[in-house]
Amino acid sequence: MTAPVLAVTVGDPVGIGPEITAQVLSEFAGRDDQHGVAVADLAVMRRAVEVLGLDVELRTITDWSTPSAGTGVIDVFDIGVLGSDLPDWGVVDARAGQASVTAIEIATNAAMDREIAGIVTGPINKEAVWKSGSKHLGHTEMLGELTGVTKQDTMFVVENTKVPDHKLQIFFATRHMSLRKAIDALTVDTQVDSIERAHRALQLYGVDSPRLAVAALNPHGGENGAFGDEEIEILRPAVERVNAGELEVAGPIPADSVFHQGLSGRFDGILSQYHDQGHIASKTFDFDGTISVTVGLPILRTSVDHGTAFDIAGQGIADPGTMRSAYRAAIGYAPFVDGIRQEYLPQ
Repeated sequence: MTAPVLAVTVGDPVGIGPEITAQVLSEFAGRDDQHGVAVADLAVMRRAVEVLGLDVELRTITDWSTPSAGTGVIDVFDIGVLGSDLPDWGVVDARAGQASVTAIEIATNAAMDREIAGIVTGPINKEAVWKSGSKHLGHTEMLGELTGVTKQDTMFVVENTKVPDHKLQIFFATRHMSLRKAIDALTVDTQVDSIERAHRALQLYGVDSPRLAVAALNPHGGENGAFGDEEIEILRPAVERVNAGELEVAGPIPADSVFHQGLSGRFDGILSQYHDQGHIASKTFDFDGTISVTVGLPILRTSVDHGTAFDIAGQGIADPGTMRSAYRAAIGYAPFVDGIRQEYLPQ
C-alpha cells in the first residue's frame, strides 16, 4: 500500500513556518503511513534545518510519486522563487509573499490533479502576500479560487479531549464579522444550512453516525426569552426542522456547558454561533493542539491556526505543536479524500 503524500506549504518563508515544518517532517520521516514533502525553496528549508540544528538530509524532488527516502531525510519540492538570496527573518517582504502564494498554488494544483492526498498549510503574512501583487485576502480566498469553490466552512479539530481516541470538531454558523452583524445574520434558514453542512462534513471526515449539537447564543440558552429570544425564534425551530427529517441534532444547548460535553465525549461536533464562541472554547482547552480544516474544498486541507510569529522567527524556539497536530490530522483524514472530492468538486 502506497503511503499518502502530504504537501506541507511552509507559509511565509521568513516566519516560523519553515522551522515548524522542518521539525515535524523530521519527526515523521520514515513512518510508513505518510510521506511528507515540504513545498518551499530548498534554501529556505536548509536555513530552517540549520537554525534548528537538525541532523537530517534535504532531498529535492520534482515528482510527487517519488518514494520516501526514509528516516533522516526531508523531501523538498523546490518552488524556485527565492533561490539562494533569502530575505531576512521576520521582515515583511514582497518576495517572501510571492513564495507563499507560489507554494500554495503548486500544492493545491497537485491535490486537484490527485498527485497528493492533501495539503497542510503553514502561516502566511497577508501584508507580504499583498505586497507581492496578490489580491487574495488570505488562504481561504486563494484556495477557493484555485479549486473553483465559492462556499467554504471552517472545522476546528481538538484531539486532546477528555476521552481517549475521541476528537471534537467545531463548526461556525458565522465567522469573520462583528458580533452584532453575526447575530443579525442568524436566521432559521441559515441555521438549518449550517447544521446540515456540519453534519455532512462529519460524515465525510470519518464519523459514520454523527452526534452534533447546536450551541445556544444567549446566557443559559436565553432562559425562555428572559435573556434573548434567538433560541426561541431561530435556533430551536432550525433544530426541530432538521430533526423532522433524517438528522438527529441536539440543542440549542447553553454554550457554557455544550463544549464541556463535547470534550467529554457526548458529541462529535458542535455548531458554534459566532467566531469567538468556538475559538475561545477550543483554544482555552488546547491552544497548541487545535487545528483548522477547510471544509467545502474538493481537496484535503488542514492548517495551523496561528500566525507567522515574526518576533521569534529564525531563533529555533517556535513550538511545532500545532503543525504536528495539523499534520497528524491530515494523515487521519487522508483515507476519506475520495469522498471529500466527490462531494465538493464543482460540477
